Amino acid sequence: MRERAGLFDVSHMGELRVRGREAAAFLDELVTNQPSSLRPGEALYTPMCREDGGILDDLVVYRLGPDDFLLVVNAANTESDLAWARDRARGFPSVAVDDETEAWALLALQGPEAEAVLRPLVDFDPGVLGRFRLREGVRLAGAEGAVVARTGYTGEDGFELFVPWEAAEAVWETLLAAGEPRGLRPAGLGARDTLRLEAALPLYGHELTTDVNPLEVRLLPFVRFEKPSFVGREALLRVRERGPARRLVGLVLREPGVAREGYAVFRGGREVGRVTSGTLAPTLGESVALALVGGGAAPGERLSVDIRGRRRAAEVVKLPFYRRAACRPAIGGAS
Repeated sequence: MRERAGLFDVSHMGELRVRGREAAAFLDELVTNQPSSLRPGEALYTPMCREDGGILDDLVVYRLGPDDFLLVVNAANTESDLAWARDRARGFPSVAVDDETEAWALLALQGPEAEAVLRPLVDFDPGVLGRFRLREGVRLAGAEGAVVARTGYTGEDGFELFVPWEAAEAVWETLLAAGEPRGLRPAGLGARDTLRLEAALPLYGHELTTDVNPLEVRLLPFVRFEKPSFVGREALLRVRERGPARRLVGLVLREPGVAREGYAVFRGGREVGRVTSGTLAPTLGESVALALVGGGAAPGERLSVDIRGRRRAAEVVKLPFYRRAACRPAIGGAS
């Protein structure tokens, strides 16, 4: 994935379609970012919060047309997100929120060779798409009506391919065959989790929950306080004024061991936080973790993680652990 390309089946993700004259205004109220700022053919990442600022989900919003948006939500939250959105849409009579999860398969083609693999299989030059840009109505590997977006969840360049459900298997096989000379391989969700952790991308149910707010987990850039109103705004303003009680930090273990989710983090003899995700990162050759730590911690600070009853030394580092643009591990580099 880091050197060539990988193909993931992420069709478990949910797709919600939001349409209507007030769709943009409705979404501005529903999420912390500002979907109304998008032009057709653009996308953005955003948290979606409760009134108390807790994160209900994080999602990507794709603007297909002036009054037409596609939301990709986490699989486990699809039903609850749909109910939440429909309840909020009652104040916007022109807006319809529909579940299109069963209409779409979603394939993620990721890695430095992704564009070269995709180019001969689509009816446009994918190189024209910038990051968080999309093209709909694409003919992809013989399938009509696909959506091709330059988005992903691996820390690499790549594309997410929305394919009509009935065409997915044929498109999958065609992509793998076309990409084999360039080193394309199928990859599973375990690999995807390792890749996103190396890139310090949060995962719902780990870094993100209803007990966590966006300011605690480095998502302040995706909260648009200049909007006059959105769900959770007042609570998040209070957090901003007083400062988050805890912050998400990156840890690299300096002794043998792997810091897993839920393991306690210590400053001296005092417990100050918990690991949210951890793994032995193959790209880096290091044992890395994300943790929510009370008061935060500065890069270079030494903490420890309780691993099965033994404290293991860990160093706070700047995030992300891995940065594609630098073409090298980011441990110790600039954030």
